[in-house]
Amino acid sequence: MAATPAGVAVLLTGVGKRYALVSVFAQHATTVAADPNPLAPAQYAAHERRAVPPFDDPGYVPALQELCEEFGVGAVVPLTDLDLEILGHARNDPTHPLPAFVPDGDIARATFDKYETHLLLQRLGLPSPPTVLPGEPVDSYPVMIKPRWGSGARSIHLAQNAREAEFLAEYIREPAMVQRAMQGPEFSMDCLSDLEGRCLNVIPRTMIESRGGESIKGTVIADEELMDLGRRVVEALGCRGPCTVQAFRDQEIGLGITDVNTRFGGACPAHLYAALPGRTYPELIVRMARGERIEPHIGEFRDRVTFTRYYWQLELDADLRPTGRDLISPPGPPIPVPAPASAAADS
Repeated sequence: MAATPAGVAVLLTGVGKRYALVSVFAQHATTVAADPNPLAPAQYAAHERRAVPPFDDPGYVPALQELCEEFGVGAVVPLTDLDLEILGHARNDPTHPLPAFVPDGDIARATFDKYETHLLLQRLGLPSPPTVLPGEPVDSYPVMIKPRWGSGARSIHLAQNAREAEFLAEYIREPAMVQRAMQGPEFSMDCLSDLEGRCLNVIPRTMIESRGGESIKGTVIADEELMDLGRRVVEALGCRGPCTVQAFRDQEIGLGITDVNTRFGGACPAHLYAALPGRTYPELIVRMARGERIEPHIGEFRDRVTFTRYYWQLELDADLRPTGRDLISPPGPPIPVPAPASAAADS
């Protein structure tokens, strides 16, 4: 691993498999990965890795507070949904506040519940597809049956009529909601806000292909309507740090927001390639953690960047330490470099 950067540290929670994102943070600040799973691969991209209690354990927040003191942490950034509300409340602790880049706890709680998200968006005058609870009247079919609490596109089903909708709402065996099936392309907007709730940038992307709720292929697009929608959402919610807004552009009703994740989205590496030098979201978070005020620069990014994601792996020894051995290196053929015109003419 490269030398530890000087200055403020960043604490990332629930890092899971987000190796690329942790790696970028580690380029700009001492990075501490906190995850209760000893095999979470992304922790090995950090300078320090620490096991912490599960997020619902009373000792979770105190453990994070201890890590903040130990390493001089200036930003706590969650990489999962599970502790967003907890961190939202902990950042307002009057005696020992965590420097968490998250919205207030009530907003985090509302956006974790997809039906409450719909109601919240309606109250704020933001576009959301027609959504009801099972048993309530539906204007039209088809509809999507979704768990109110869930991630990774788990247990989401398409119902063509009332009979299917009733069956599927019972089949998933958890509280559900019924939402109009949007007809049109789907987009994600990767947004970043400062600690005052100002939107700094919005980088929209198409969703060419998704698996398990995460986009694995897509293209960054400079779409003014999407950038404006992303800005309106994060500023209305008072977001701090990253937020990913998902929406469809329906043929009849126009844009409709189907999900709001007040954290880095599953395909956030897309914005890392599209951001201009010095303006990746991890780098901006580090700069804000150091006390720097970042000016909004919405729309300033590399347009038409396409990404396609793949899996990689690490080998660990008996003590769960990386061996540094890679059996599949380099990860592919070298990129061909076109020959100079003079050389091509001589051949």
